[in-house]
Amino acid sequence: MIESAVVSVKPVVLPAPDRGEDLRVRVSAPVTGYDLPIIVFSHGFGSSLDSYGPLADFWAAHGFVVVQPTHLDSRTVGLSPDDPRTPRIWRFRVEDDTRVLDSLDLVEAAVPGLGGRIDRSRIAAAGHSFGGQTAGNLLGLRVLNPETLSGGEDLSDSRVSAGVLLATAGRGGADLTPFATEHFPFLNPSFANMTTPALVVAGDRDDSPLSVRGPDWMTDPYVLSPGAKSLLTVFGAEHSLGGIAGYEAAETTDENPDRVALIQQVTWAYLRHALDVEDESWAAARKSLSESTDPLGRIESK
Repeated sequence: MIESAVVSVKPVVLPAPDRGEDLRVRVSAPVTGYDLPIIVFSHGFGSSLDSYGPLADFWAAHGFVVVQPTHLDSRTVGLSPDDPRTPRIWRFRVEDDTRVLDSLDLVEAAVPGLGGRIDRSRIAAAGHSFGGQTAGNLLGLRVLNPETLSGGEDLSDSRVSAGVLLATAGRGGADLTPFATEHFPFLNPSFANMTTPALVVAGDRDDSPLSVRGPDWMTDPYVLSPGAKSLLTVFGAEHSLGGIAGYEAAETTDENPDRVALIQQVTWAYLRHALDVEDESWAAARKSLSESTDPLGRIESK
């Protein structure tokens, strides 16, 4: 696995006149290489473009252009709970990711030496926690009406051909706690139309306070979606999945560099496979876990 030096530029400002303020993103890319695939990564609730260095740095050092928008729920934005945009915060997130895809000329021009090196036919959407739902919308996930558990607008994007959903919420309705039902009405996803290939990453100790079901709730994006999907179950991992949100991040409850390394390598290998770059790395990752006498996780596919 060849590692490259990385250049990272922030903030790259993308005009967003209908958003209340412009969209700020971080762009990271290897300093060498051509035909570089793109990952648009959505952070978890409250985070920002400065988070998730363990993933963004690794992916960029190994051949991807990584674009990280700061969504309106970020603590760095400080949106008030009574702001009129707050009820649509989940939708603004999806629009942010779409805006990134609409603005790839600006993204490419913002990074010295990146011009002409991006492969716009190979784009993945990825995200952690709330960001996993955001990425899922681009893959075909639909947010249902919380009262009727029906409807749901199709916000999928044909430019996105693969996804990685990390510690992403499962089915809503009766599976939610009363607190989640009251405060997070957008946590009513339907995976029935999420047909784009994706890797779902779930910790087997990620017992969310938002669901009455326990850790298996986080496997719903895999179990309930059609099409080609894979599931990486990370043994012993809680919601932070060992520390993917940042180096020595305060919110990490299960710090474990080996788990982070596993997720770095498996997500990288999966995206190279799903974006039709090469298949050998994905096959090797699956074989390594299946043959290990003390595996850190398990991969299954359908």
